[in-house]
Amino acid sequence: MKEIKIIDIEGIKVGHEQDLEAATGCSVIICEEGATAGVDVRGGAPGTRETDLLNPVNLVEKIHTVVLAGGSAFGLDAATGVMQYLEENGIGFDVQVTKVPIVCSAVLFDLAIGNHKVRPDKNMGYKACVNATNKQCPEGNVGAGTGATVGKLMGMDRAMKGGIGVYGLQVEELKVAALVAVNCLGDVIDPSNGKILAGTLKEDGKTLANTEDLMIKQYSKKKNFFGENTTIGVVVTNGKLNKSQANKLASMAHNGYGRTIRPAHSMFDGDTIFALATGKVEANINVIGLLSARVVEQAVVRAVKKAKSLCGIKAYSDLQ
Repeated sequence: MKEIKIIDIEGIKVGHEQDLEAATGCSVIICEEGATAGVDVRGGAPGTRETDLLNPVNLVEKIHTVVLAGGSAFGLDAATGVMQYLEENGIGFDVQVTKVPIVCSAVLFDLAIGNHKVRPDKNMGYKACVNATNKQCPEGNVGAGTGATVGKLMGMDRAMKGGIGVYGLQVEELKVAALVAVNCLGDVIDPSNGKILAGTLKEDGKTLANTEDLMIKQYSKKKNFFGENTTIGVVVTNGKLNKSQANKLASMAHNGYGRTIRPAHSMFDGDTIFALATGKVEANINVIGLLSARVVEQAVVRAVKKAKSLCGIKAYSDLQ
């Protein structure tokens, strides 16, 4: 077993576009040939596009791109630019008169930092596609991770920087990899030792509190954190899966959130994972599933470790 990146899976390209001053951006994971796809939405406050298509009872078998974006519900507009780019390049579901790209999307809330009036739009989505490549895969403050933050229970002045994380594993011919934009209400945990890596800061701004403990102590307070959070990601494999199995893969991948984010899947998070299968090698869904959880957990860890401070929000590196 060896470590790989998501772009090491044949047929996959990743692109980002961001506005560092406004602290927002979007990311695209493109499979021009199409990939069998599934999704699992577990958070209570999701923002998504075209997820109903991934239900196994529905017609479309393959999708061409997943878009992850900031901007809350406004960020869903980025998918329009992705549609334009793919159609211009002849990529999509053939309906005879044209090809209709199948583009799924999920968004996170990053309006609380930077300039909330600037959001991922059609132009930003198009640029992310232009930037898409299988040669490099940046992490941290890029794409949908640009304005991502973590540990927001006590407000943004005690939050820390989240970001994009990428990690993958290869076992013989089988490849499984994840790209995750980490923007959770709670803390990010190192699964190897249970240590909090990033999350809610104490009043001194230098040491970490424990979000779950704070929530328990303040259980009677009715705080409203609607929309301020959400961790969104994609798991990609070169294994052969049908739509039902792809949906199961997305479900199993959520174990990676559970191992690294505390709390995960709250009513204030729209936690979502898409699964893409390019269908190049035969593989056991159980093995792909357990690997998906591993790559997601490491992608979450890398997201906060690779992030840099932005808009006055401290990062993991600032506390070391």
